[in-house]
Amino acid sequence: MAGADTALARAISDGEDRLLSADELLANLQMACGGGLGETIAIPALLDLVRRARRYGLKLARPITAQDDTQTITAWVEIEPRAGEESGCAIAVRSWHASPLPTPDVTGRRGEIDRQLAELIARLDGDQRLLACEVTAPDLAELGAAMRGGIGRPWTDFVGMEGKRAGAALHWRLLDGVMLEVPGSTRAWRASLFPQQNPGGEPFSFELCLTADEPLPKAVPQDRGEDRQHPLARQNLVGRDIAPVLRQPIARIIANAETIRSRLAGPLTEEYASYAGDIAVAGQHLLALIDDLADLEVVEADDFSTTPDNIDLAAVARQAAGILGVRARERGITVDAPRLGESLPATAEFRRVLQVLLNLVGNAIHYSAADSQVWIRLEDAPGRRNGPARARVVVADQGPGLSAEDQARVFEKFERLGRSGDGGSGLGLYISRRLARAMGGDLTVESAPGQGARFILDLPRAESAASTPAGQPD
Repeated sequence: MAGADTALARAISDGEDRLLSADELLANLQMACGGGLGETIAIPALLDLVRRARRYGLKLARPITAQDDTQTITAWVEIEPRAGEESGCAIAVRSWHASPLPTPDVTGRRGEIDRQLAELIARLDGDQRLLACEVTAPDLAELGAAMRGGIGRPWTDFVGMEGKRAGAALHWRLLDGVMLEVPGSTRAWRASLFPQQNPGGEPFSFELCLTADEPLPKAVPQDRGEDRQHPLARQNLVGRDIAPVLRQPIARIIANAETIRSRLAGPLTEEYASYAGDIAVAGQHLLALIDDLADLEVVEADDFSTTPDNIDLAAVARQAAGILGVRARERGITVDAPRLGESLPATAEFRRVLQVLLNLVGNAIHYSAADSQVWIRLEDAPGRRNGPARARVVVADQGPGLSAEDQARVFEKFERLGRSGDGGSGLGLYISRRLARAMGGDLTVESAPGQGARFILDLPRAESAASTPAGQPD
């Protein structure tokens, strides 16, 4: 190779991309990445470059990036195919720069842990006034009911905290981490506030999580004889009996795994931190499956119905986009939601419409390529067979799209279209369509392979959104 005298390190590979020999610099990196001499090249970027050079018989020079347990390495390498029976490559390193791995984002990890353990999650506006509230713990039922009945009021009006004067306004940083007393609960609670803000600006909304240091005391088992005599009374087995028992221990497993992965409990090798990350992801998938099965029981019950009200589909769409904004930004995906000022009144249950849109937008983010875009559009539509007008929300993506055959199957129960390893249950779209039809609407899809997909939520149109409840933010 030209400039051979400037090489910092050299190596030789064979026709099966095994590293036959290497100078110390490359040999150490090979071992740090889990390989050894005589084994397949374990440095992913280098392996890819060697394979391409050997396959096409070309000299290649490229920068590569690799990582060991303590540092990130950027190097300039030159690869030259070798003639002869070995048909491998000669490798030369021309530059080498190592920098320490970034310090783990402890604050971000704390947020992940608190969200997993939270037994109350509320959405607040920029002035910490309540917009919505969800509760999973029985001893928070009283607080949840009070908060849902007090939409628009500061969340601090509903809890007690040491040293807080009645009616006193506190900066959110003083409330983040404060210990609370909650009416109806004997447990001590801690508040965590997660702001959403533009760079350099003040928060425009918050997520409030309440977590307890100890689990809810176990209730005394009750006689289930009547249930055994009446099998139909067991229809809500998952939602009533199984889900409440499993959610908290699984959430604690996830929280502990996140603590290990982020090395908050002490130093740990990258390999074991990765194992802890796998445990956390598996736990999150299990929690999602439990929630899906509980929802499945609800929507398939003979007496299932929704509570229709006048809502603004634009406001619901903006809220769904806001909730999933962090997930989208992590993948470089832009979610284009309806603008402030846009409005489309509909008759439906706010909570169920939000559930459907979270599923549709979440799927669009999950299956779209990085650095692509997801659109949420509003449409007025004529009624079916001269019926009343319809209101539509369209969620469109730039994903791989669906064939006509897949479009016919995508709404079936447990249908995952051959996907594996993504943790999905195959229930989200089935449940979403059941919810849409229970509200007098429908959920359909338009797509073609390679052209993305458009999922269309169709609902009865309302005359006006003026009576939209205050809990639905605009």
